[in-house]
Amino acid sequence: MSRTAAVALGSNLGDRAAHLAYAVARLKSLLSDVAVSTFIENPPEHGVPGPSFLNGVLVGRTDLSARTLLAILLEIEQERGRERREAGAPRTLDLDLVLLGDLVLDEPGLQVPHPRFRTRTFVLGPLAEVAPALTDPMTGGSIETLFTKLSR
Repeated sequence: MSRTAAVALGSNLGDRAAHLAYAVARLKSLLSDVAVSTFIENPPEHGVPGPSFLNGVLVGRTDLSARTLLAILLEIEQERGRERREAGAPRTLDLDLVLLGDLVLDEPGLQVPHPRFRTRTFVLGPLAEVAPALTDPMTGGSIETLFTKLSR
């Protein structure tokens, strides 16, 4: 069963653009009909000290389960040297599964939709660029509508 997956991409350590390009290339080999947003520069969330992030979103079609896709995202992060020392720490690569079709899932270590994507302009803006009509299964709102409301 093919579903649309939305993955948020971020990096604030090392060659940020190269880390994101690597993730995009790896995900293009696993997903079909891939669209990638423009990458945007953002400060770390909540005033956490550290270098600025380069963020974007990738959207594509997949038959993979949420758990399998998450495992692949974590593997790609590790391939680029991601270390998980503490929450909010700078990182070479951060890949978040934002949406997977109309799936709503809340399991240990995996929530779909991503629990904070509706409050993040650095996710909603790029997502609205490449998939404005995509729908949030929790609210029923389109990505474009969610981004417009958040941007006010």
